[in-house]
Amino acid sequence: MTVESQQYSDKSMLSYLAPRVREIQPSGIRKFFDLASGNKDIITLGVGEPDFITPWHVREACVYSLERGYTSYTSNAGTPELREAIAEYLHNGFGLNYDPKDEILVTVGGSEAIDLALRALIEPGDEILVPAPCYISYSPISFIGGGVPVEIETYAKDNFKLKAEHLEAKISPKSKVLILNYPSNPTGGIMTYEDWLPIAKLVEKHDLIVISDEIYAELTYGSKHVSFASLPGMKDRTILVNGFSKAFAMTGWRMGYACGHPELIYAMLKIHQYTVMCAPVMGQVAALEALKNGLEEKDQMVESYNQRRRLIVQGLRDIGLSCHEPQGAFYAFPGIETTGLSSDEFAQRLLLEAKVAAVPGTAFGAGGEGYLRCSYATSVNQINEALDRMGKFVHKLKQG
Repeated sequence: MTVESQQYSDKSMLSYLAPRVREIQPSGIRKFFDLASGNKDIITLGVGEPDFITPWHVREACVYSLERGYTSYTSNAGTPELREAIAEYLHNGFGLNYDPKDEILVTVGGSEAIDLALRALIEPGDEILVPAPCYISYSPISFIGGGVPVEIETYAKDNFKLKAEHLEAKISPKSKVLILNYPSNPTGGIMTYEDWLPIAKLVEKHDLIVISDEIYAELTYGSKHVSFASLPGMKDRTILVNGFSKAFAMTGWRMGYACGHPELIYAMLKIHQYTVMCAPVMGQVAALEALKNGLEEKDQMVESYNQRRRLIVQGLRDIGLSCHEPQGAFYAFPGIETTGLSSDEFAQRLLLEAKVAAVPGTAFGAGGEGYLRCSYATSVNQINEALDRMGKFVHKLKQG
């Protein structure tokens, strides 16, 4: 062995990694998902994925496109037909107006859209304001890009709504981007038009850009979703992110989109064309079919989630756990403080002793301590069985 090869073999491969990547922790959600996978006795309330299969006609549209030889690249921004359908869908459903020519970008899932937006906006040292508890990806992606994530805690007593006074307390001269996620993952909280107004005033006052992740927009119960981009003066300041994973049961298709000011979308497009070129053509065909002919099935799935929502919230309360009323997404976020266990301890013991997988609130930021995320995107039978097991587990804890 040469001296050079000996030196190479003695050197840890970790030393080649960028320091920011080394510092990132693995997903807390996947940790519990991996522990539960392969064990048939475990009921999982952990992963935020619909239990519905993508409707047949959507799958058939994809199959038919392959049979016709649709296997090439599309425009970097996505097919004109899909962008036009997205524009029509947003107008009809949420009162938003975007030009499909230069204000809509089709992405590989909503996650790519968030990544592109942050990479297009962040300079080293910029502060990224993130209401918490929140979806796990925002802070790591911000950190990788050189940004400094700043959490703004939200509280159960406020139904996990973002409050203007809490936001303003965290704004500094370095603040540049505000990330919003309503309906919220993991809390199920929503924001009304009246809730948004003071937030919009602060965004304008402090000259912030907003990334509004509205992937759960369609999953709003008892009221209509209000997009932050619909607020007066907020459209040009907002990059709207949405997709097909949750409402249309298309998680594995990885189809999303971003909408915004042409200059912002063009900046994101430049990164997109150098990294993934375009979203897969067969996925775009399926997404177009979902928008054209899948709205009734979407509504049926949403109604099913609503029934399960009521079931799991009442069930959690009946076994002695506090649980605010989630009005969006498909998650319940019960408090487990009365058990005397931390979120991690509760989730681990629940998995090992009761064979129920749920995600500790700490996976979603420091504000998640004392909570557990339970997805109700699973069958009624599974939810009932999970509640029965959790009830026995909680009773055992309280018995000492």
